[in-house]
Amino acid sequence: MTMAQMKIAVLRHSLRGQRAQTAGTGAVLGAVLAGGTVYLGFLGPDLLAAGYAVWLLGWMLGPVFMGGGDETLRPEYFASLGLPARRLAVGLLTAAFVGVAPVVSLVGLLGMVVAGARIGVVNALVALPAAALTLALFVLASKVAVGLVGLALRTRAGAIGAGLVNGAILASLGQVWVFMVAFGQTGTPAAVWWLPSGWGLLAVRGQWWALAPLALVVLLLLAAWAALLSRRAGASRPRTGQRASTVDTVMGKELRTWSRDLVRNHGLAFALSYGVCFAGSPLLIGWAGMLPYAGPIFVAMAAAMTANQYGNDGTALWLTILTPGASDVRGRQAAWLAAIGPVAAALTVGFTAIVGGPWPLVLALLSALLGAAAGLVPMVSVYALVPATDPHRRAGNPLRVSEDDGGLTGLAYLMLALVVAAAMPAALVAVWFGWAGVAVGLVTGGLSWWGFGLLAERRLRSHGPELLQAMRTGRKPKGAGAVRFRLDGLSRVRRSIAVWGLSFGAIPLVPQGIVAGIFVANGHLRHSWFLATYAPAGWRYPVAAAFVLLGLAMYGSALWVVKPKKAQ
Repeated sequence: MTMAQMKIAVLRHSLRGQRAQTAGTGAVLGAVLAGGTVYLGFLGPDLLAAGYAVWLLGWMLGPVFMGGGDETLRPEYFASLGLPARRLAVGLLTAAFVGVAPVVSLVGLLGMVVAGARIGVVNALVALPAAALTLALFVLASKVAVGLVGLALRTRAGAIGAGLVNGAILASLGQVWVFMVAFGQTGTPAAVWWLPSGWGLLAVRGQWWALAPLALVVLLLLAAWAALLSRRAGASRPRTGQRASTVDTVMGKELRTWSRDLVRNHGLAFALSYGVCFAGSPLLIGWAGMLPYAGPIFVAMAAAMTANQYGNDGTALWLTILTPGASDVRGRQAAWLAAIGPVAAALTVGFTAIVGGPWPLVLALLSALLGAAAGLVPMVSVYALVPATDPHRRAGNPLRVSEDDGGLTGLAYLMLALVVAAAMPAALVAVWFGWAGVAVGLVTGGLSWWGFGLLAERRLRSHGPELLQAMRTGRKPKGAGAVRFRLDGLSRVRRSIAVWGLSFGAIPLVPQGIVAGIFVANGHLRHSWFLATYAPAGWRYPVAAAFVLLGLAMYGSALWVVKPKKAQ
């Protein structure tokens, strides 16, 4: 209870201003999801079991993608007290139930009570311990998942493996419509009842024995978390160093960093897995049309993962600043292209050859994206720098490279928007005029590489000391002309617009718009959940076009809300 009281005290004093707005927005979104889950209890046990499987997946993956989740109380804070690992784990577990996410999840678990009440009074009473055990399962599964990924990131093979898994999972979530179509054809998969998230519901339905294995899994997860806490509290921290001079020297240093830095290993593997899985997911429903775009998607995601390149390298920038006239931008650009370009080219050429085209469009996209990303990565990272922890001072949780998770997320979205916008001219020319788009892609890519790189060089020379101070102190520069990416400073309404637009804009744009239009063109009518395929003959293309415009409007509104602004 002491640690729970500590966390309550910390939250009471810290949930103000921007953090309070973030928590409020999350609570509203969570309440909507929890209400929908409770409603599933009225529809049927199969749907409710599937809903709890999604909750378990969200608890395990959400903290991984958000930089380690809630770490209000860190194990390192108590390392010097000599507490036994299990006692520390129990104390931190108790504190983990304090917060918005556990409360929202508990509301969603009331669906068990609804399902039990529809059967009988005894079943409704059994739902109470079942819901408590399931909530403990969610929290502990989240802690163990974060701990395992953090442990994996301490070895090169583990970092690559974790990146591949995380990228595949996030791509699957991005292409959830594919799985909805597949499941819509075969019904709710029976696997949801084999997951621990469904065992509490089994007990509510009359199979009382299911509570025993659920409790056993909770105890095993608690023991695993205690073991992970022991390793984390005494974790060693690697030391790294960097130096910048000529383009060749910087390129060599950067390539060695790409091969040795575990965070970069994880990011590169994540982008590769995301690109391949995102483009390959539609194969589940027999559509190979997205496969050629695995390479361009990989490039865009790799740019997003490296959008804070200078910030992640920390105060090593002082080596460049102290060398008169020196700049490492061109060397970083060359190294980025050397690390990303060959893989992207192999993916694009290989998958396009398998499908048989469209060659002009994918090659135009690839050339434009590579040049734009190589120029935008250093430019964005110096103009919208997010201070991060020096590599040699990273905590026992390698996932958390910065305390400003919102800033990193916003920077990644900004990078995705910029690289896609830079590639649009080449893509449009390729669609309209064929191979001329490749020439346009080469020209725009080359100009982006040179022009954006030049802006980054000038920014480093004019504001290098301010950037170094920001990295050293953790406070973003507020001098004249500094660019601040507005994500954490938004009002509640604007933040909601940004979250909903960036998170759900892909649904009307891709499946309900682009994919539905392709299905209509191919004569696939009344197909699954694609609304345009159910419209009357004269309205099918307008409905698909309206969804495309809606998706673009959602993205445009979100990006307008969070667009960079000049500091006052």
